[in-house]
Amino acid sequence: MTGVLGIAVALAVLIYLAYRGVSVLLLAPVCAALAAVLSGVPVLGAYTQIFMVALGGFAAQYFPLFLLGAVFGKLMDASGSARAIAHGIVGALGSDRAILAIVLACAILTYGGVSLFVVAFAVYPIAAALFREADIPKRLIPGTIALGAFTFTMTALPGTPAIQNAIPMPYFDTTPFAAPGLGTIGGLVMFAVGIAWLQQRLRVARRGGQGYGEEEPPGEAVPRRKIRAHAQGEGYDVVEIARMVPAGGEPVLPGFAVALAPVVLVVALNYLFAAIVFPALDTGYLALPAFGATTVASVKGIWAIIGALTLSCLLIVALNPSVWGNLRRTLDDGANAAVAPIFNTASLVGFGAVVAILPAFADIRDAVLGMAPGNPLISLSVAVNVLAGITGSASGGMSIALQTLGASYLEMGRATGIAPELMHRVTAIATGGLDALPHNGAVITLLSICQLSHRQAYADIFMVAVVGPILALAVVVLLGTVLGSF
Repeated sequence: MTGVLGIAVALAVLIYLAYRGVSVLLLAPVCAALAAVLSGVPVLGAYTQIFMVALGGFAAQYFPLFLLGAVFGKLMDASGSARAIAHGIVGALGSDRAILAIVLACAILTYGGVSLFVVAFAVYPIAAALFREADIPKRLIPGTIALGAFTFTMTALPGTPAIQNAIPMPYFDTTPFAAPGLGTIGGLVMFAVGIAWLQQRLRVARRGGQGYGEEEPPGEAVPRRKIRAHAQGEGYDVVEIARMVPAGGEPVLPGFAVALAPVVLVVALNYLFAAIVFPALDTGYLALPAFGATTVASVKGIWAIIGALTLSCLLIVALNPSVWGNLRRTLDDGANAAVAPIFNTASLVGFGAVVAILPAFADIRDAVLGMAPGNPLISLSVAVNVLAGITGSASGGMSIALQTLGASYLEMGRATGIAPELMHRVTAIATGGLDALPHNGAVITLLSICQLSHRQAYADIFMVAVVGPILALAVVVLLGTVLGSF
C-alpha cells in the first residue's frame, strides 16, 4: 500500500506543478525520483538505467516525426498557406455558417499535418473577424477551434500524421490507416456531438440577445507565466504568439489550390507509402542485428509519415517563392520548435518507465488489466484516457500506457481475437478525452490566444474535446467488440 501511495503522491505533484506552469522536463525526473524514494528503489539507478534509457528510446524513435511535423507547420504558416485555406473555406461557406467554416478549416489543416498550435495561431484572427461579422459570441471561438483541431483529426480519422496516431504503430505493427472504418465512425461522432453542442449554445445566445461582445473576461485571466510556460513547452514563446496573431493587415496569400496541395499530398503519400511502396521493397536487411532485427511491418508506418512530410515540405517551398528569402530562419524555427515537445513527451515516458519497475505497479497493472475480463479494449480505453488526463498530454499519457502495458495488451488482444489494428485505433481515440482537462497546455494556450478565461470559455472546450471524444470512444469500443476491426 505504501508503494501505491508513493506513486499516487508522485502523480499528484506532477499534475499540480504542471498546471502551475512548471516545465515537464524538470517535473518528470523529479517526480520519478520521488516515486522511487517512496517505494524504496535506488534513485540514481532508476534515473540513469530506467528513466534516461526510456527517454532516449522514445526520442530516437519519434524525433523525425516531431521535427518534420514542426517544420511542415512553420512552412505552412510562413507561406501563408494555413491562412489561405482558412480564408477559402470561410469564403465558400459564408458568415451564416461561421462555426462550421472554422471547424472545417481547422480540421483540414490538422488532418494535413499542421500542428494544432500553428492552426490556432493562424485561424484565430479569421475566426474573430467572422464571428464579429456574424455577431456570434466570442466565447464560442475556443470551443470551435478545439473541435476542429483537438479532436477527430488528431486521433480518429485514418491516415492522420498526428503523433497520437503514430505512437501506437511500433507496438501493434500497424500503419496510420489502422481500422479506417471505425476511425471514420469515431470521427463523425466527435464532429456531430461538437457541432450540435456549439449550435445549441449559439441558439441560446441568440434567444438571450447576446452578440460578439468585447468585454473583458470575468474573473482572473490566464496568468502570463502559465501562458509563457505552456507556449514555450510547445516550441513557441509569447513574443512569437504576438507575431503569429497579427494586430492588423493581411499578407499576400497563395491561392487556395496552391495552399491545399501540400495538405492533400501528406495524406495521399502517407497511404501510398504505407500500403504499397514500402511493403513492395526488398527489406530483408531489417532482420539483421545491425538494423534492429525487425520487420518492415514494424517500421513502415513511421517511414510513411517521414516520407510524406518530407516531400510535402519540399512542395511548399517549390510552390511558394515568398518563403525562399527567409527559408533558413523558417527551417531553423521549425527545428527548434520540435525540441521542446518531443523531450516533454519523452520525459513523461521516462517517468512512466520508472513507475513501471516499482513493486507496487504490479498491483496497479493487474487491477487495470483485470478491469474487464475478456475485453481488453475497455481496460485499454480507461488506462490511456486516465493517464492522458493525469499528464495533461495525449501523447504523454498514451506513451506511458504503451510503455508499461503495451505488450500485455497486445498479448491479450491476440488471445481474445482482437485485431492489432483495432487496438491501435482504440488507443489513439482514447488519448483524446481527458487529455483536454483544464491543465492541458493546448487548452491554456488556446485560451490565451483568444484572450478568454477558463471560466468564460472552458465549458465549451470540455463538451467538444472531452465529452464528444469519450462518447466516440464508447461507440468504437462497442462496434469493435461486436464487429471486429474494419
